[in-house]
Formats: sequence, C-alpha cells, structure tokens
Amino acid sequence: MPPDVDPLSAGGAGLPADGSLAIVGNAPGTGACGAAIDAADGVVRFNNAPSFGGGTGQRVTHLALVNRGGQAREWLADGNFLKRPVVHAAQAFILPFPMLPAEHNVPEPICWTREMLALLQPLGRPVILLPETLHRQAHTLLGPRMTERPNPSTGFLVTLALLGRPAGARPALVYGFGFAGWPGHPWAAERAWFAEAEAAGRIRVHPPSPIER
Repeated sequence: MPPDVDPLSAGGAGLPADGSLAIVGNAPGTGACGAAIDAADGVVRFNNAPSFGGGTGQRVTHLALVNRGGQAREWLADGNFLKRPVVHAAQAFILPFPMLPAEHNVPEPICWTREMLALLQPLGRPVILLPETLHRQAHTLLGPRMTERPNPSTGFLVTLALLGRPAGARPALVYGFGFAGWPGHPWAAERAWFAEAEAAGRIRVHPPSPIER
C-alpha cells in the first residue's frame, strides 16, 4: 500500500502503531464483547454508535463520522450533537470522504466537510480526513467484484486505512459488521474483501449473530 494512503498508520493521532485495535460497527447482534473491546489499545467506532456504553463497551478512542449526505446534515442541525456521550468521549475523529471543491458541491450540497470541521473544532481534538488516494485504492480493490463504479461504505474505508499499520502489527479485531444497510454501498464486495483480509491474517472478524442481525 502506498505510504500516503493511510494517515492513520504508524500511531497517527494516537492510534497504536502495532498494539491491539478494535473496529466496532453498528450491526445488531454483536453480543457481549464489551470487555474485549475495552481492553484494546485503540477503539474505533462509527457515526451514531448506538451500542456505545452498552454491550460493546465503554471506550472509544476514534469516532468516524460520515461527512457527506443527509446524516451529516442532521448532525449539523442538532444543537446537542457535541454533548452526545460517544462524541464527548472520543479522543479524535475520522472523516472518511475528501473535501469537495466548492464549485463541485452545487446546486444541492452533498459534502459537509467544512461544516463538520467547524462543528468539531471547539473540542480541540484531532480530526483526520481520509485522502483521495485511499478512495482510489478502495475502487481498485472493489471494482473487479462489481459491474459499476463502487461507492464504498465508511466502515470499509476506515478499515482499509487502518490496515496500513506497520507489518507485524497484530490483527485488528472487527465487531458489528453486518454488511447491510443503505443499498448504494457494495455490501457483497465488501464482505468478500473482509473475508480475504481475515484469511491473510490482517483482521479477525467477530460476526453478528445470524439470529439477531
């Protein structure tokens, strides 16, 4: 992987360069894994993180927040967003999509990066913006599995970035990835990539219960 793809590697912004890492998605049915997640050196969660403080534990070092589309717009309109427990607890934030030039964000805005940066600025914590090179890498990996240009999910993009850690780092522990949700994401292709990454020893996936998923 090119060295400029992953700004999270080598312990960037407080993530462990070679320590234990838990990546916690939001699929239901994750089970009682809170103790294992809280024991990790780094704990990455996503968006509204509905299981935070419950079955998936009490810790979050990095919170990934989607910075395009309606979800980001809702957060910007929420005057209590910064008071949410998971936002308040996060030590750093990850924005998965590069900032669109202003002239490309019209007539209907889809990119809220500038606004999200301004919203988070009073917290005084690092904000990591994943680069365009990472997105090109994601398209290269997912494209052969599809008949159209892929639109990767936040979970896929952040996991791909995190796997740029140094060779020899212990496998990242992945929880709560159900590979379902908004139909615009290539869930089948992403699931296949996660399976390959696990087979290569880069991650260890703890899938949600099929009954509760």
